[in-house]
Amino acid sequence: MKLASLAMSRRVAPYVFLLPFAAIFAAFHVYPMIYGFVVSFYNFRGLFNTTFIGFENYVTLAGDPRFHTALLNTTKYVIGTLVTLIPIPMVLAVLLHTTFTPARRLWQVLLFLPAITSLVVVGALFRLILMEQGGLMNYFLGWFGVPPQPWLNSTALAIPSLVLVAIWRWTGVNIVYYLAGLTTIPKELYDAAHVDGAGPFYTFFRITLPLLKPVSVFLLIISTIGGFQLFTEVWVLWPQGSGPGDSSLTMVLYLYQRAFSSFALGYAATLGVVLSLIIMAVSLVQFKLFGFFREVNE
Repeated sequence: MKLASLAMSRRVAPYVFLLPFAAIFAAFHVYPMIYGFVVSFYNFRGLFNTTFIGFENYVTLAGDPRFHTALLNTTKYVIGTLVTLIPIPMVLAVLLHTTFTPARRLWQVLLFLPAITSLVVVGALFRLILMEQGGLMNYFLGWFGVPPQPWLNSTALAIPSLVLVAIWRWTGVNIVYYLAGLTTIPKELYDAAHVDGAGPFYTFFRITLPLLKPVSVFLLIISTIGGFQLFTEVWVLWPQGSGPGDSSLTMVLYLYQRAFSSFALGYAATLGVVLSLIIMAVSLVQFKLFGFFREVNE
């Protein structure tokens, strides 16, 4: 009886309800992270084939040309998604938020549908769209006199192809975030600006854009993290695992290859640790650039 009353007390009850989540999080997130960090210091090829080698994996990684290629490709992809998946959804969300846009609810649904489509279906669909002969993309470009492009067989077009898939798949999701942010902006601000004679461009840059800053920063962070974790899209677009000449080799794909093709589990763990540090560093830089630490200090 005392145990039950203690568990239901206001001071203890929150911890009781949080305990299952904390246990699962520790077992499936915290422990694997710590174990992966420890494994990165070993020549680890199985539970009974381990040799402590210190920082040798990290030294090897620093001079690994395939790691440099994977890092460069992943960085290009992240930049490509950031410069498209932030401004395009923002503008579309503003258009869909206005009552003057016809069938805006239908457009919202249609733009969100790609996000719930299976990635296997997406890969098969875009292999057809990006075919050099008979593909929908080259057919569209042909209207403007552009010759057919080898989207999936060119080292220069591998990353742009992945960015196109990302735009098609995630634009609708980011629109939903921006629509949620737009609903929090007081209508009185627009009414006051309209009374003062402000036009739509002025209100967008002086009211909408600044007040959507928290949403933009959130999308910037999750898009960066998602971009550095790119794997499935590459796998379904190129059945062999990466584009010609490692043109679409990404950090996570290289980690997968070293872990499950070469069975160099210690080296793969090193890749995972370095990838985590890169994501953390880039996220902190983004927070710093947007002044979030300064706002907290003030």
